Amino acid sequence: MTVAEAYLMKTSNVDEFFNSIQAGQAPERFTYKFLEQIGFSSSNDRLYIKLLKELGFLDPSGVPTQRYFEFLDQSEAGAVLAEAIVESYSDLFTINKKAYEMTEATLVSKLKTLTQGKKSQIVVKQTAKTFIKLCDYADWEAYEIRKGAASSAKPLEEELKATPDKAEEGTPESNGRIKTSESLGRGLGLHYNIQIHLPESRDSKVYDAIFEALRKHLAG
Repeated sequence: MTVAEAYLMKTSNVDEFFNSIQAGQAPERFTYKFLEQIGFSSSNDRLYIKLLKELGFLDPSGVPTQRYFEFLDQSEAGAVLAEAIVESYSDLFTINKKAYEMTEATLVSKLKTLTQGKKSQIVVKQTAKTFIKLCDYADWEAYEIRKGAASSAKPLEEELKATPDKAEEGTPESNGRIKTSESLGRGLGLHYNIQIHLPESRDSKVYDAIFEALRKHLAG
């Protein structure tokens, strides 16, 4: 099961919490002491550290990850959190691609199924409340744009490999030069295509005469 097990007992200060870490500098390690320094000294607030780890903002030892630093960019924060939610609660998004629109009652029902009844009613309910508050803070429109940009972007090398070279001898290249039958390093060369329409005949001497005449004219 891929549903974040971390939950908050108090969800009313979720916005305040994320605004606080976004407004300050990232610590070397996100500890209880740092949590107190940014104004969250309640024992219930300590649950935020586990939540941040499950969202991928902190590594197991509490060190901020790249996602944490990306979140500090206010223009990207909402999309970054949305991305983290989708990854951490992937089973919910497998059930419904717009799980962030689910009601609390629906979430509780789905979480009971996903946890196979192993979590108490209180835990399931607080998990649902936590999910809803996180989703409210996230920017889902920006997330869709971010996801679309990431999926459509290709390394230049891959694009070049995927694009066949349709240029032929004597045709303009994208750089404005002419590709010829000879290397440009040996000078400009010309390439001629001569087409001959032969008459229908069963007499091979007719064709011999035509090719003999052609040979004489080209040699001259």
